[in-house]
Amino acid sequence: MSQDPFDFRPDPDRYAVMGDPIDHSLSPRIHTLFAEQTGQALTYEAIQVDQGGLAQALGNFGASGGRGANITVPLKERAYALADELSDRARLAGAVNTLTLADGRLIADNTDGAGLVADLTENLGWPLAGASILLVGAGGAARGVIAPLLEAGPARLLVVNRTPDRARELADHFRHLGLVEGGGLAAAQGPFDIIINATAASLAAEVPDLPAEAIGEQTRVYDMMYGAEPTAFLGWAAARGAAELADGLGMLVGQAAESFRIWRGVRPDAAAVLATLRQELISGG
Repeated sequence: MSQDPFDFRPDPDRYAVMGDPIDHSLSPRIHTLFAEQTGQALTYEAIQVDQGGLAQALGNFGASGGRGANITVPLKERAYALADELSDRARLAGAVNTLTLADGRLIADNTDGAGLVADLTENLGWPLAGASILLVGAGGAARGVIAPLLEAGPARLLVVNRTPDRARELADHFRHLGLVEGGGLAAAQGPFDIIINATAASLAAEVPDLPAEAIGEQTRVYDMMYGAEPTAFLGWAAARGAAELADGLGMLVGQAAESFRIWRGVRPDAAAVLATLRQELISGG
């Protein structure tokens, strides 16, 4: 009897996304599509991890052959603290969404900002240069996108948060890169050209308590969350006459494509995967 040649195939490399909650994540589907598209042998799973369990989860994952992990809310700042080596953009952000596990070390990067700016400018065609931008939230998701937004040259970037001091501290951290201010939600007196929701409020169908004046007839509104239906934040914006609305699916695919490039050395076609996912969300598939 001849030996089956497939018996000698190595096990596929393991990757995962870790967060809380995690059951809504499309990251496993995205990376599976990337792997099929580029001919890479890998698996990708979602792992529920609470705030205090990230170090143990990463240790267990690495011990069982894990090669890399994406980190999502609310663990991005904790991942930063655990990293052994930081990329320049992760160090600047103070938050991490991409970890490479190598020889017992955690090599960290942040691809969120690259994914957001690519979605805003390339997919949506929203101009950032000279725009007045409102960023809602001051957690790990917000930290990862401020530097790339400032690099795009907006006229103004205002960061607001339910806890004003956190927003002010964040603005101080990035002030050397451009005109950025911080304050409480009530400080969002607009109208703004672009509003970006970087909170996870939409996961609970909630909306930050922003002034209605933040939105004008020219305002474009973006929620980093996504779903088959418009998020609560986008519904709030639509009711107040926002000019254009977009969810964060394109950002998710864009940051995933950059993570995939870091791990596998090849950049997938993000636009093709985004189109597939959008159709699947619409059809319920």
